[in-house]
Amino acid sequence: MSSAKRTGTRAPGAHAADSHDLIRVHGARENNLKDVSVEIPKRRLTVFTGVSGSGKSSLVFNTIAAESQRLINETYSAFVQGFMPTLARPEVDVLDGLTTAIIVDQQRMGADPRSTVGTATDVNAMLRILFSRLGDPHIGPPGAYSFNTASVRASGAITVERGNKKAVKATFRRTGGMCTNCEGRGTVSDIDLTQLYDDTKSLAEGAFTIPGWKSDSQWTVQVYAQSGFVDPDKPIREYTERQLRDFLYGDPVKVKVNGVNLTYEGLIPKIQKSFLSKDKEAMQPHIRAFVERAVTFTTCPECDGTRLSEGARSSLIRRTSIADACAMEIRDLAQWVRALDEPSVAPLLTALRDTLDSFVEIGLGYLSLDRPAGTLSGGEAQRVKMIRHLGSSLTDTTYVFDEPTVGLHPHDIQRMNDLLLRLRDKGNTVLVVEHKPEAIAIADHVVDLGPGAGTEGGAVCFEGTVEELRAADTVTGRHLDDRASLKETVREATGTLEIRGARTHNLQDVDVDVPLGVLCVVTGVAGSGKSSLVHGSLPAGADVVSVDQSPIKGSRRSNPATYTGLLEPIRKAFAKANGVKPALFSANSEGACPTCNGAGVVYTDLAMMAGVATPCEDCEGKRFQPAVLEYRFGGRDISEVLAMSVARAEEFFGAGEARLPAAHRILGRLADVGLGYLTLGQPLTTLSGGERQRLKLATHMGDKGGVYVLDEPTSGLHLADVEQLLGLLDRLVDAGKSVVVVEHHQAVMAHADWIIDLGPGAGHDGGRVVFEGTPADLVAGRSTLTGQHLAAYVGA
Repeated sequence: MSSAKRTGTRAPGAHAADSHDLIRVHGARENNLKDVSVEIPKRRLTVFTGVSGSGKSSLVFNTIAAESQRLINETYSAFVQGFMPTLARPEVDVLDGLTTAIIVDQQRMGADPRSTVGTATDVNAMLRILFSRLGDPHIGPPGAYSFNTASVRASGAITVERGNKKAVKATFRRTGGMCTNCEGRGTVSDIDLTQLYDDTKSLAEGAFTIPGWKSDSQWTVQVYAQSGFVDPDKPIREYTERQLRDFLYGDPVKVKVNGVNLTYEGLIPKIQKSFLSKDKEAMQPHIRAFVERAVTFTTCPECDGTRLSEGARSSLIRRTSIADACAMEIRDLAQWVRALDEPSVAPLLTALRDTLDSFVEIGLGYLSLDRPAGTLSGGEAQRVKMIRHLGSSLTDTTYVFDEPTVGLHPHDIQRMNDLLLRLRDKGNTVLVVEHKPEAIAIADHVVDLGPGAGTEGGAVCFEGTVEELRAADTVTGRHLDDRASLKETVREATGTLEIRGARTHNLQDVDVDVPLGVLCVVTGVAGSGKSSLVHGSLPAGADVVSVDQSPIKGSRRSNPATYTGLLEPIRKAFAKANGVKPALFSANSEGACPTCNGAGVVYTDLAMMAGVATPCEDCEGKRFQPAVLEYRFGGRDISEVLAMSVARAEEFFGAGEARLPAAHRILGRLADVGLGYLTLGQPLTTLSGGERQRLKLATHMGDKGGVYVLDEPTSGLHLADVEQLLGLLDRLVDAGKSVVVVEHHQAVMAHADWIIDLGPGAGHDGGRVVFEGTPADLVAGRSTLTGQHLAAYVGA
């Protein structure tokens, strides 16, 4: 078919099927979209751009991709749909011309301690089969090489229901590869008892120092106090040996507390179940801080961190065990697999080689298969998800990417662009949400949303080619060719943070002085050791506030007011002004509307069909009881305050009878990071990635610390927003703070006072400091990849 036919100009007598060359969206209203209508060419690369919060993800992910997935799910039987996530039809009038959508987003991979790069990509599964067929000595089936499979032995009588029923003796055995000491986690935990309780006090005096464990009313504490195993009025240090053993390690047993049957078990197993079995990243900040204080994790001495049993480690192929294979860098493992020539497993070796080569091709050859999945950055996680699609024979598919260049050095962006173009050239539609000019430049079609963020966005400002965008009078068009220039003068350091002999991950005995009192940028290609240096090697107790890329955890009940702690002073001010309890002014507590439980909407579960959310008729979506809305502060009720934008609330709490300095400080920080348009009560689930990153930054700006460590703060930010971020970083430094930024964005590099460049490559080819000095010296020398790209950026 000619390209003319594919772009919509049908030749005489052309087949009717060839006319469906557009994805048509009419009347899209998801989140902040304002009746958006666009026509997206198929089998082309379309980039969606616009300031952070302008509605890009709402259009691409929540409308186009969501409807494609919903329609595919509907092709399954009702029984199968019952096991699948239920998706509501997006708020849109017409969606026409959709194809199967494959979403490759930046959602972090599960931080489960049992999940690794190998398990997440199925490479481990292939290696297990390989070792079960070729390993010497042979120890069993593939499960014998799996650190997630425990060995099981059982014997007893079973009844066979066949003809005359009779009991027969049977034995069962399954060989697993799990290390019995660490249970396949690779680390063992040791709990510091001094962080759990004060042994000079009794339980009745409040000995527990565990967050949320109060001695007077908390059920968990009452179970210990009234169990009969210990004396609640005796200080813990005076317990007998038996009492202390029952208190710390007692087996689960039923006890009666205030007439109610409850389960008593020792404090150590209780803590392990309550805290250690959960994902640490998903915990509330104060709980996570407690776990980090109370629990130390050390490498398992029996398996040396490999997670595998001795049997699994003893089975070898060409003097290499499966543990050795998983610890290799993937590019080295690919060479090892390529050297194997075994006709009996030829199809398996071909599939394994292709997958490992895809890792190398996509720029992740420096990873190892035993790397915990939760430690991957957002950009690395997204590229890992791309791997299974690179060799796919599917065509006429819609691939949807969320900022695929995040976490990539300018040197790596060209490789990512080539991959996107390759997917397009196979006959696929590629939709990319992106901010980087280098990625926008390869687009066949650009859709620019805006003009602003939040309620000021949600409209299509421009559609056309990249060249037409340059000439367009939109925020993106005006900033597309912006280039930050090198500073004429740089700040002088007021001191240094010494890092000596750093060997975290791939760092090769690095000695470096991080200057204080300036804006210092740590850069280098992906996998060169930047995060290992900054997060893993900064001296302990260095007064450091770290803002990493971990996602904000929050439900639809969480909002900027609750996340930042802003609601606390507001609730207290309302309570004091009206002489009532602060809990009344929380939609998650006593003040909640009883009909919707403070959600503002009533959810109806429709099993395998999408649930329906209808506004609560009693509170009209305000989330509070009518009686609570009678109370006012500064002439406003609590629901009106939560409906304010940050900018409006900053004025409201800044002067007059509603003056509230504690709230005004937090609102000022939110405005500083460019979130003045957000409403205080907007659910966190509706915020874009860039908005969440800045919300986290605003929260940490209130922490008392002298050194701020920011991990890629430009991710999710539009070119126009980067300018504002640079101003914020300058204000932090001018206020006497030291700012260390792990970053690839050339505008931030050019604006720095000092640059530490790591490399020269990734993995074992990196981990060394290849440059220290000012940006001007880096550009002048052009001795590193970063220096060459920065010189081209500033036009030097």
